[in-house]
Amino acid sequence: MKARPSTSRSVRRASGVLALLASAVLGGAMVSAVPASAAPQWAPAGSAKIHPGVQMYTAGGQCTGNFVFTDASSNVYVGYAAHCAGTGEATDTDGCLAASLPLGTKVTFNEGGSLLAEGTKVGGGTLVYSSWDTMRRLGTKDATTCAYNDFALVKVDAADVGKVNPSIPFWGGPTGIDTDGTTAGEQVYSYGNSSLRFGLELLSPKTGISLGDTAGDGGWSHPLYTLTPGVPGDSGSAFVDKQGEAIGTLSTLGLAPLPLSNNIGDLGKELAFAQQHSGISGLQLVEGTEPFDPIL
Repeated sequence: MKARPSTSRSVRRASGVLALLASAVLGGAMVSAVPASAAPQWAPAGSAKIHPGVQMYTAGGQCTGNFVFTDASSNVYVGYAAHCAGTGEATDTDGCLAASLPLGTKVTFNEGGSLLAEGTKVGGGTLVYSSWDTMRRLGTKDATTCAYNDFALVKVDAADVGKVNPSIPFWGGPTGIDTDGTTAGEQVYSYGNSSLRFGLELLSPKTGISLGDTAGDGGWSHPLYTLTPGVPGDSGSAFVDKQGEAIGTLSTLGLAPLPLSNNIGDLGKELAFAQQHSGISGLQLVEGTEPFDPIL
């Protein structure tokens, strides 16, 4: 779900239920996490400008950053949804067929803003990996992977690395990567500030419950409900479990049979695919500098 300030390509991976939001879009590898102390020097969590939940604009379309990653050379990346760099129609949900902007496309990190304005730029980066672009190049055919592998990486500009902190605002964490999926009724936590919320920070922390893993998809997708559902512009948002472990990244708005639910792609599987095919050596999730606290 990515939000756009114009009406072109206005709704991605959502349909009729979002028609009233014509200016918006829903928006063998190692998958272990590295402690924050083992990575570059981070900005203090309370003043960092680039962090999970930051708004990210690509060619005018807005999505939300999920987690922070590093590589063997200590480069820093922020993840978001691959469809945020998509160029096709709103109904293009097959990542193996959908067109995408090329790697090397510039992305900006912003705060504030609204549907009609991108807000204040706080940093920049470059699109360096897209699961959609990669699957199309590889000729991936597995329908489940094509549908749910919706993950991209933006390499933070060297001049802006000092503005980054890997902690999820409000909640803290992540504490690692969830590897056993979710069960029905399990508590989940997220943070995002789509421009549709007009900068109202009180609406950014979200909590909800998992509906259990989707049967037959090999653990690629986790449907869930949150108290306030993910809206256009929240695409890519991080979700963690009650231990603060990263479960996945927000991809779609469910229409049937679970209207107004959200679906998240499994981060462990998305990251393993990226580690195998991105060409980024030593790519790993970075744990938060702040302890995870699920208490509101």
